[in-house]
Amino acid sequence: MLGIDELEDDTGTVFRDTITLALAGFVAMVVLVLPHLNPKAASPTVVTEPPGNLIVEARWPDTIDADVDLWVQAPGETPVGYSNKGGRTFNLLRDDRGFYGDPTELNYEMSFSRGLPKGEYIVNLHYYGVPNRARVEAVPVIISVSSRSTTTGISTRLFNERITLDHLGAESTAIRFSVDEHGAVIEDSVNHIYKPLRSTDGVARQ
Repeated sequence: MLGIDELEDDTGTVFRDTITLALAGFVAMVVLVLPHLNPKAASPTVVTEPPGNLIVEARWPDTIDADVDLWVQAPGETPVGYSNKGGRTFNLLRDDRGFYGDPTELNYEMSFSRGLPKGEYIVNLHYYGVPNRARVEAVPVIISVSSRSTTTGISTRLFNERITLDHLGAESTAIRFSVDEHGAVIEDSVNHIYKPLRSTDGVARQ
């Protein structure tokens, strides 16, 4: 039989072993967790805000059954309109033909750019036709040009022009302007000097 002293020694040994194992387990957990408590700082990056996108809208009275075409040209590119609906920068998102095939009552066309390259932009309107052949002498059109930030989504109105297309086949330059590398309008570049963007056979000009 074991004496009292031997029992106390065995009990003490078991206790010490238990404490040692618990301490070893705790140290192992700390070693595993420690690298995650202080992760490496991410490398700093320089973020340059892109100059945004351009939104060009044409709106004429909903009561007039007229086919008005919006034409836009980005710097150094082929004009975008009904016969050329997409380019590197612009896309025509809505081609409105008056009352014809239109599920809404809105007379409205819109082009949207991907980015805002430096250079000159031209916005034209063309009185293409009257779908129902009713005689419409003149069509007043409102042109709106806005810049939309690609980071905040906020749009800023740049121009709001009213153009009257006074006869069938008329083409008019609503606005011409240039932007710098930051997408800002160069003030002394704004003008209304006519430049045709559409040829008589419906093919976009360069």
